[in-house]
Amino acid sequence: MPEEKNDVHHKALSLNLDSGKFGSFAEIGAGQEVARWFLTVGGASGTVAKTISAYDKEVSDDLYGGGTRYVSRPRLEAMLEREWKQLIAQLQTSRGANTRFFSFVDTISARNYAGTNDQHGWVGLRFQQQPLGPPNEIILHINLMDPTNLQQQEAVGILGVNLIYAAFHALGSPEEFFGSIFEELGRERIEIDLVDWNGPAFAGWNCDEVHAYLVVGGYAEAVAFPADNQLLPPNELLYKRALVLAPGRFDIVSALHGDLIEDTLAQLPGEELKESKGGLGLFCLSVSGLGLTAPDKQVSVKEILQHVHDLQQLGYGVMLFKARELYKMSAFANRYTKLRIHFAVGLTVQVRVFEDTYNELPGALLEALARLFTQNVRLYVYPMPADDLRRRAAAAQLTGWTWRETDGMVTVDNLFPSEPLNSLYQYLLKSGFILVGEPRRALNTLPA
Repeated sequence: MPEEKNDVHHKALSLNLDSGKFGSFAEIGAGQEVARWFLTVGGASGTVAKTISAYDKEVSDDLYGGGTRYVSRPRLEAMLEREWKQLIAQLQTSRGANTRFFSFVDTISARNYAGTNDQHGWVGLRFQQQPLGPPNEIILHINLMDPTNLQQQEAVGILGVNLIYAAFHALGSPEEFFGSIFEELGRERIEIDLVDWNGPAFAGWNCDEVHAYLVVGGYAEAVAFPADNQLLPPNELLYKRALVLAPGRFDIVSALHGDLIEDTLAQLPGEELKESKGGLGLFCLSVSGLGLTAPDKQVSVKEILQHVHDLQQLGYGVMLFKARELYKMSAFANRYTKLRIHFAVGLTVQVRVFEDTYNELPGALLEALARLFTQNVRLYVYPMPADDLRRRAAAAQLTGWTWRETDGMVTVDNLFPSEPLNSLYQYLLKSGFILVGEPRRALNTLPA
């Protein structure tokens, strides 16, 4: 027998033909692409109780209450609560004993004509696993990566159908669930950088593990672990902030790492802080092997989270990135802030910036440095004991680098790659792209 198709068309149709599932759809922004699938594949009366799209702000406020941004989690939660209550009030008596109800809602900011807006959205689903059972709820924050409004609408439609289908058929594990959500979608079209849930359907799911998996599994470029553990998507955490980012392996976490961020924050120019919503320091971890333990080593989610939790104990949040290159980290941050980005690093991270091969770029090192420093970036590089630098250079088999010591310490302006790279290195130093970090207390050692 031929294998049964399970594309988005057949997922929507199978839900329509299942008389035991019935729900409502409320969509703001990016059309009504989710409801459209159910209305066009056939048998919609078997699944669709109602569709609504409150595009007008006054209408939306009248339905869901004012006082919140229209593309925000509070607005989504208000939509979800109202639609669910109405659905249950109208239909529980007549068909509740035999029906698993659901309410799907989304509020989306798709690409505007000029492409100048933050192209993202909030998606939510409340559903029952069995008739008369308790409700379960899942909320996603998504980033739309397609280049056109029409493509983004299409992607939201596929995501919505997949989400509803996965809630009823693919809840065995987070890996199964997200794999089902992205079928026919591709991880390059939509990012999910925040997930929240409640209800018995998600028993056994761990919040931190799921968020780390979003990056490890390729569903997000980066996710945030704020210092206070309050879930926020990166676009809210980073918005208009003067950023200090501290990337590294952090195989041994030290209080000196916190000093690195604190000292750099203290050196931010006052005019930058006035233009911003304040300074924010974050550690940056990469899941791509070299960012944590050793080149090409596949790190586990539990290992990543141990690093995250250790770093949070120093009082700063952590951004977990898919990429380890600084130019990719700064490009991500530049989605949400146009203020200068300050990297606070030790000498070994600085050396890695110049030693990486950047095989994915046609211009290799020159292109990587151009991408990094044209994004309004400065590197604050902090000194290191010469013995530590010597040991690490030997372990990493670095050749061609020399340095001068002062009282057993090496600063970035006394570190020299071989020619002709040294000429470029000296240019970046003298132009102020690379700055000598000034610790406010002695650094006896600085773990990577």
